[in-house]
Amino acid sequence: MTNGITSVELRVRYAETDQMGVAYHTHYLVWCEVARTDHLCQLGVSYRSLEDGGLWLAVVDARIRYGASARYDDLVRVRCWIRDFGSRRIVFGYAIDRPVDAAHLAIAQTALIALDHSHTVTRLPPAALGKLSVAPDPVRVPF
Repeated sequence: MTNGITSVELRVRYAETDQMGVAYHTHYLVWCEVARTDHLCQLGVSYRSLEDGGLWLAVVDARIRYGASARYDDLVRVRCWIRDFGSRRIVFGYAIDRPVDAAHLAIAQTALIALDHSHTVTRLPPAALGKLSVAPDPVRVPF
């Protein structure tokens, strides 16, 4: 983790592309999820431990602005950081690029809220909140 920003690298699978070999737009959200869960894990907060403690994190807002296309077999890097958080909500930012040529593929943001198992909004556990910190946006996220 550097300056509160983590990154994961993924290779675009054939199943994630259309007939033209271009990554289908919805897979970017899956890549964001991979980066988000890894980011939390690196902070010492796992989804599994939250769920075992009776808490779910549910996406309530997702925004993506696309740039260049990712294609089959491209190596894609997803950087992730926390843009904002409170007692019940965490907002993540993402920058998706292709490291081989530094092509900007997308920028994204997701907001998640804490729910208990009856689907009622609840507070994040103090232990998890204590591990979160806002990082400066490495790229301008326009939303």
